[in-house]
Amino acid sequence: MSTPTSIRTGITLQHDPRAAARELHAVLAQPQTQLVVFFCPADFDLPALAAALREHFGDTEVIGCTTAGEITPQGYLAGTVTGFSLAAPDFEVRTLLLGLDPFESATAGQAVDRLVASLRGTGTAPTLADTFAFMLIDGLSMQEELVVSCVHQHLAGIGLLGGSAADDTRFGTTHLYYRGQFHSKVALLALVRSRLPFRAFRTQHFVRSEQRMVVTRADPSQRIVHEINGLPAAREFARLVGLEVSELTPLIFATHPVVVRVGGETFVRSIAKVNPDDSLSFFCAIDEGIVLTIAKGADMVGNLQQAFDAVRESIGPPALVLGCDCILRRLEYERDGIKDRVARIFSDNNVVGFATYGEQFNSMHVNQTFTGIAIGSAA
Repeated sequence: MSTPTSIRTGITLQHDPRAAARELHAVLAQPQTQLVVFFCPADFDLPALAAALREHFGDTEVIGCTTAGEITPQGYLAGTVTGFSLAAPDFEVRTLLLGLDPFESATAGQAVDRLVASLRGTGTAPTLADTFAFMLIDGLSMQEELVVSCVHQHLAGIGLLGGSAADDTRFGTTHLYYRGQFHSKVALLALVRSRLPFRAFRTQHFVRSEQRMVVTRADPSQRIVHEINGLPAAREFARLVGLEVSELTPLIFATHPVVVRVGGETFVRSIAKVNPDDSLSFFCAIDEGIVLTIAKGADMVGNLQQAFDAVRESIGPPALVLGCDCILRRLEYERDGIKDRVARIFSDNNVVGFATYGEQFNSMHVNQTFTGIAIGSAA
């Protein structure tokens, strides 16, 4: 089944910002473009890229962010610029920039209300059946839970999916692009009404073990756990997984994630790093008294294939999947030598997206998952 003319995807391997912007415009520009979304490495010359994007795309609505790897029409890569464009009449889009320094829930909620109303003013009210929300957010803001909860509450039942911007594995500064400039400490929201069928989904490849631990001392505002089971957090976690503290690396955290039960569902709370005082920094909100379980990995490739098989059964072959894949999953692909197999699944299903510092799904901020919005080829 052919891709609708209202959806275009593309990639540029150029490292010069001006050449990259020129090539990206050549493959994504189309009549009546409603939105262009791109993903790029954090070590690009971002001011030069912003200037070049302004020059080539003009007044077209363009959003994007820095990544920990790009999911492209050619597979899972790094150091590229990739993206997609959506055009009328199949799509109608509204966008919004939310500041996070500080984040004001009341002000943000009113802005989201106005965004939803602007779509309602063009005809019928947007619904879960014809509209979805896509969010990009600073992956080092430590405010994803607050922001996604507020935004989802004001979306009038519309589903939300998103990803936290990244800067490879440096954890220094992440950047988001909106209307000609790169920003930090912001979130971007795109409200997309579609005449094509779509489906939001998420998948993870872990099952809970019987190893449980209790967070006994933490700093929730900084997502830092100081003690587990009354002992220094890193030392106790290392003991539970049979390692020394010196052996705790991002790959170990990817292999031994901790999960929490919320509303009958299991969500990963990934560990980001060990701190000098033997505390643990997390990618997600954490609090004292939470009971965490160390999870075990299952077949990642099989799990991912099953997720896309379910998508195809629901809406047919996807013309585009907007995908957000956790950085820890990317590290696991590389360690286990399955990155090429994963890349083939992504290419077969027209996935364009990025490796994130976290994923958002409706009102939840999650880790170590693949979340996606799949858009079908025909109404």
